[in-house]
Amino acid sequence: MQRYAVIGHPLGHSLSPLLHNWGFRECGIDAQYEAIPVAPAELTRFMARVRVEPLAGLSVTIPHKQAVMGLLDGVSYAASTLGAVNTVFWKEDRLWGENTDVLGVETPLRGLGPFHSALVLGAGGAARAVVFALQEMQAPEIFVAARDAGKAKALAEALAAKPVAWEDRARVQARLIVNTTPLGMLGERQDQSPWPADAPLSPAATVFDVVYNPLRTRFLAQAEAAGCRTVSGLEMFLHQGLAQFRLWTGRNLDPDKVRDLLRQALK
Repeated sequence: MQRYAVIGHPLGHSLSPLLHNWGFRECGIDAQYEAIPVAPAELTRFMARVRVEPLAGLSVTIPHKQAVMGLLDGVSYAASTLGAVNTVFWKEDRLWGENTDVLGVETPLRGLGPFHSALVLGAGGAARAVVFALQEMQAPEIFVAARDAGKAKALAEALAAKPVAWEDRARVQARLIVNTTPLGMLGERQDQSPWPADAPLSPAATVFDVVYNPLRTRFLAQAEAAGCRTVSGLEMFLHQGLAQFRLWTGRNLDPDKVRDLLRQALK
């Protein structure tokens, strides 16, 4: 039996085992996917173990997305540009790193554009993946706004976007607005939104919230009320996971079936 895993520290509840183990069963693949907490001090030793056992593939989450890069034989252009790996797989006999978050952004937005201007809220790893994906989609103008102005400026400079002060975010006339902050996430931030309550949203805008739990965040509710087209964060999680599965197995899963599976789990 082949073994796959998600590694991070701490590892909260993840839908990845549900997605991938369902996929293995669906395709008749003798494999198992598990969650393995790996502390930062244990990462080097763990990655040595991956080569010896070997593990057939990994999902990589916080805080290892950057650190794991130096422990691999190579990384893709996207992963190198973003400075982050979320997927580890074997390429012949070499351990390789990829970032499928980019496909997680591009796939649900395909066919919804073109977006002549885009506003990305937040400046963390997800924001970097979103900006990179929008550049791949040839969005001509990409703005970045974050509560930490220094991080927004650094991200904008690294990826040729335009920084905007957090307090000025609602003044940007963007046809696509993407939230990559944790505002609205299940828990203590669930009632929060990255968009000011008194600021109108254009009904011509598309609003994408990468938060997927809850499925309908406060931000998406604001967007729906304004008549915007909305994209749930579940779509990003779904398509980055499908891309991982394809890298590991060469097989394509039915996105509609996996979406239903994940929706039921979140309910």
